[in-house]
Amino acid sequence: MLDVYTVSLFGHSRLSNSINIEQALERTVRELIKSKEYVEFLVGRKGDFDILAASVIRTVDHTLGHGNVSLVLVLPYSTSEYRKNKESFEKYYDAVEICKQSSVMYFKGAYQICNRSMVDRSDFVICGIERESGGAYQTIEYAIKQKKPVKNIGYSSLPSRK
Repeated sequence: MLDVYTVSLFGHSRLSNSINIEQALERTVRELIKSKEYVEFLVGRKGDFDILAASVIRTVDHTLGHGNVSLVLVLPYSTSEYRKNKESFEKYYDAVEICKQSSVMYFKGAYQICNRSMVDRSDFVICGIERESGGAYQTIEYAIKQKKPVKNIGYSSLPSRK
């Protein structure tokens, strides 16, 4: 039976230090792919960090050629962007999931519910946190409370465990 290691990634929708974050993310993804039997990466698609994360995962996977990676796009609900570009999304990502818990929620709360669902199913969380505010920061606070291992590549302090 395949040992699947699930990793979720979260970061700010606007990054000020994307080059350093990209380099740190590349090192972290490379280490995971090399050290784990199979890695399932869960990503969103709501800004700079999400797009960067998916691109880095695809690039490192292609470069290493281990064939032990799955890139899963997790959406809080079926967005118009997804509906208009479904074929392209399904070619780029290994799987596209609509989060069941958030798909029936009010728009504003849907992202947080979806993010928490991703954290709950993860063995490890990678974040690109540059400031102590926003949805990504709140998600990392939740991950820490759930005692999930978290690695921040955004060069800001993480919330302390409460």
